[in-house]
Amino acid sequence: VQLQACGGGLVQAGGCLRLSCAVSGTVVYINALGWYRQAPGNKRELVSTMTRGGKRNYTDSVKGRFTISRDNAKNMVYLQMSSLKPEDTAVYYCNAKDILDDTDYWGQGTEVTVSS
Repeated sequence: VQLQACGGGLVQAGGCLRLSCAVSGTVVYINALGWYRQAPGNKRELVSTMTRGGKRNYTDSVKGRFTISRDNAKNMVYLQMSSLKPEDTAVYYCNAKDILDDTDYWGQGTEVTVSS
């Protein structure tokens, strides 16, 4: 399974960005797709996940501002980020979880910088 993320960049506080991630390879056993982020000096943390059936999960700090979506036919997952804050600055990684053996697959990361 390979993941390719894009869409990061520099934006002012209050602005918007949309991240996209293309998933390829043996995806039949992939259920949850999601986004994690890692700020400098911090551990990687969950941002949002979405199951194939449409169940969404968000970390509290992004609820009401970020929206995750996916296109199962195209094997894509998206993260629409609005009302961005400087504390959202991080490298964002897309993630796919294999339901057979619980393996996590990661994209290469895309950097999001929010200026105040």
